[in-house]
Amino acid sequence: MPSDTPDSSPKAQDVRDARRPAGTAAAPLAARALLLDMDGTLVDSDAAVERVWRDWAAGHGLDGDEVMKVVHGRQGYATMAELLPDRPMEVNHAENRRLLERETADTEGVVPVPGAAAFLAAIEDLPHALVTSASVPLATARMNAAGLRMPPVRITAESVGASKPHPEGFLKAAAELGFAPEDCVVFEDSEAGVTAGRAAGMRVVGVGPRAAAFGPTAHVPTLEGVRVEPLPGGGLRLHLAPGPR
Repeated sequence: MPSDTPDSSPKAQDVRDARRPAGTAAAPLAARALLLDMDGTLVDSDAAVERVWRDWAAGHGLDGDEVMKVVHGRQGYATMAELLPDRPMEVNHAENRRLLERETADTEGVVPVPGAAAFLAAIEDLPHALVTSASVPLATARMNAAGLRMPPVRITAESVGASKPHPEGFLKAAAELGFAPEDCVVFEDSEAGVTAGRAAGMRVVGVGPRAAAFGPTAHVPTLEGVRVEPLPGGGLRLHLAPGPR
């Protein structure tokens, strides 16, 4: 006999979201842990990223607009490998180290995404982790520049062997927090990040204008559209204000 209880599995949630008209509120998402990207999700670092990577593009005779379509969410060496596929990977790693030094020193215009501070305060006592393609020095510099609290659990560039869109970072974060992938919700802004979260078997909340195009489970314009409800006995429920899909 069919059950009257709606299916709350991640797959069923995705089907309901796909059928939801644009501009309507997403159904609340229940989770045990949250995994948070940094750039574009918690921190608006677009100005600094543009400065560094457009300079790099010009130095290699590449179209800056095309480079910016690839760079978000990935480690620098992975971006270089995609754009310069015939170049030895050791050259990409060496050049990426130099770019990381530039990015770490350039925090002009780095600000919090609207609602980021309040969101981090709301989840301070709930299981969460930062999962970023940035190195530890770069992540520290940008979170400090934006005036945001650094989560105690962090998966950074140094923690993984494969960059987003590979799911390694999200899977490591879930394991470190002690939760199954299906119990985690990812917050991401980039195509590489959304793809990585999906590949990890997790639901994904897309944040900001970029994310809406990449098929996240749900989408919010900024973190101001997120309300966190702690649940008795552990876990949480996310209430998401409508945003364009």
